[in-house]
Amino acid sequence: MGSNEAGRRGSAESEAEGGGAGGSEVEGTPSAPPPSGSATHGELRDAGVRAMRAALPGVFPEGDLDLRDGLFGDELVEIGLTSVWGSLWAREGLSGRDRSLVTLGILIALGAEAELRTHVRIALTNGLTRDEIAEVVYHAGGYAGFPAATAARTAAREALGE
Repeated sequence: MGSNEAGRRGSAESEAEGGGAGGSEVEGTPSAPPPSGSATHGELRDAGVRAMRAALPGVFPEGDLDLRDGLFGDELVEIGLTSVWGSLWAREGLSGRDRSLVTLGILIALGAEAELRTHVRIALTNGLTRDEIAEVVYHAGGYAGFPAATAARTAAREALGE
């Protein structure tokens, strides 16, 4: 897979907005150094790449990762890689499983179906079951509304191949 294809695939994989490593590791993946105010951009990017690869196994090729595709706004993916994947998902404090639960609920409330499809797969990687993901959708219906829950159910079904 070429770097442009990887970039497009990365863009399709939720614009690198949030996925993967809860706490300091994702289910069996070596820990990233904890991000801090003194972490460099490169350290945050490296932690983000590790978290993203762990959350979406097999999606991103090994080696140097170029997520830019040369199209309008292609820096957004790089920004997400450091600010969301590196600074948030690589933090200690919540497990990947807990971060997935929180993220699913937020994405349902926002009506962000494209990102939700990616995060359903990430939630499975982080140890949630299909039944638990369904419970998140049901629960969100009570707080985010029935239309949001219905849209989330459709997105989750697509992500689960149903």
